Amino acid sequence: MGNDSPRDGLSDMTNLSSLAHRALAEVGAVLTALPSANADRMCDAIVSANRIACHGVGREGLMMRGLCMRLMHLGLDAHVVGDMTIPPIGRGDLFLASAGPGHFSTIAALLGVATAAEATTCVVTAQPGGATSRQADIVIHLPAQTMADDRQTVDTPTSLLPMGSLYEAVQFLFFELVVILLRERTGQHAEQMRARHTNLE
Repeated sequence: MGNDSPRDGLSDMTNLSSLAHRALAEVGAVLTALPSANADRMCDAIVSANRIACHGVGREGLMMRGLCMRLMHLGLDAHVVGDMTIPPIGRGDLFLASAGPGHFSTIAALLGVATAAEATTCVVTAQPGGATSRQADIVIHLPAQTMADDRQTVDTPTSLLPMGSLYEAVQFLFFELVVILLRERTGQHAEQMRARHTNLE
């Protein structure tokens, strides 16, 4: 059997370079289509907060922890919900959470606590119409596939990346770009951020 084998149609799924190009194209398509207002709203909320409490569940939670670390590198008073050292939040503070599919019962409960404490609430999500997303004062929409819409139909083909990975990859890069914007807003440079990195590793 020559190079025109029927199996050639499957070759893209077994070739790392081909898969990488497809994955990068998907992530890039989401990021480059985002309006600047998304990043601006998030930056506004962060720089105006006295204290920032970050939270997410599952792999989204890892992205939120990474963002919190970078906010600390910027010299901001940022903490991860669930860590034993997190202080209380209240008026003037920001509760910043991820709810990619639009609803998580745990995020909804914490939004209620933050709202009752008079903190500003911000949710990053792929589903702005979701029940949890609608609870927030500020919604940052990242229109990428999550487990809310990862089952392929004729009209809505799914991402190459499994389940909610496209959303999580977009989150990671979007957050890093927001950090660069925040660095510029606060008049800092890379070495100042680097100086705040832990030496306990």
